[in-house]
Amino acid sequence: MTEKEPELHVEDEEDELDSKLNYKPPPQKSLQELQELDKDDESLAKYKKCLLGDGPVVADPSVPNVIVTRLTLVCSSAPGPITMDLTGDLEALKKKTYVMKEGEEYCVKIHFKVNREIVSGLKYVQHTYRTGVKVDKATFMVGSYGPRPEEYEFMTPLEEAPKGLMARGNYRNKSFFTDDDKHDHLTWEWNLAIKKEWTE
Repeated sequence: MTEKEPELHVEDEEDELDSKLNYKPPPQKSLQELQELDKDDESLAKYKKCLLGDGPVVADPSVPNVIVTRLTLVCSSAPGPITMDLTGDLEALKKKTYVMKEGEEYCVKIHFKVNREIVSGLKYVQHTYRTGVKVDKATFMVGSYGPRPEEYEFMTPLEEAPKGLMARGNYRNKSFFTDDDKHDHLTWEWNLAIKKEWTE
């Protein structure tokens, strides 16, 4: 796919929406500050421990707070897993094409880690292009998460792949994993081919 689209910045559209809603994210507090708040309230302390854990999982400040590790297109009829590793060479993903059979139902599953501080308002945004023209934009609210050693998983609602002669072909996707504070945790591009059969 050789089309060149203008550089996309997901924040442009989000800023416009936020200003219409008059939404201002609350100021960020460190995990330690949150743990110190209302520490005399026993029930609140238990709730915070459940929500926040015992403390920072990764102390190394050079490690990103949020790491997106992989994306999977979950489809029960697929002949094998449709998974992309997001910890390696993202440029190589642009050269690979994943296949989806037309009309199949699928979900997008994202695996990610939160290492040091709570992250609020995580979002997964996907722009889809065909022959250089944007044909779809999807935004999924992932939520707010605290640090922990294990990965989190987020699954989008069930969707149906396009079907019919006109829908078959190649699509280019640009995906963003961002948050309320406009941090771009990961942006990557990948290709999807809608085909009549899985093995076509």
